[in-house]
Amino acid sequence: MATFIGFNTQNQYGKFTLLDFQLIKRDLANAFNIQQGTLPGRPAVGTIIWSLLFENQSAEAQNAILAEVQRIIGLDPRIALTQANIYPQDNGVLIEIQVQTVPGQTAQFLQVFFDQQNNLATVS
Repeated sequence: MATFIGFNTQNQYGKFTLLDFQLIKRDLANAFNIQQGTLPGRPAVGTIIWSLLFENQSAEAQNAILAEVQRIIGLDPRIALTQANIYPQDNGVLIEIQVQTVPGQTAQFLQVFFDQQNNLATVS
């Protein structure tokens, strides 16, 4: 796998450099936390998942969320989506995704939780 080096100050103390998959996870969390249309001068940046959280969790809404997850992950050239599952929760939606790094053979299983109450998406 190629080495990816980045910088992060969120919830970091002392060491601000992130490498490889930790950097990819941070970038995904950033992408999922930006609501589409809220970044000044760049209305296409962000995700519409936040507006879909308040819809009834029908098959149509889940398909729209899945399509948006595929779109967001497709914007990152370092990874490819191999699997995604959506689970409605009391305070939001849990999305389990499996991504594979494009240059290598490493596959990682991640959970993205969209918390309506705190208005925050976390990637673990």
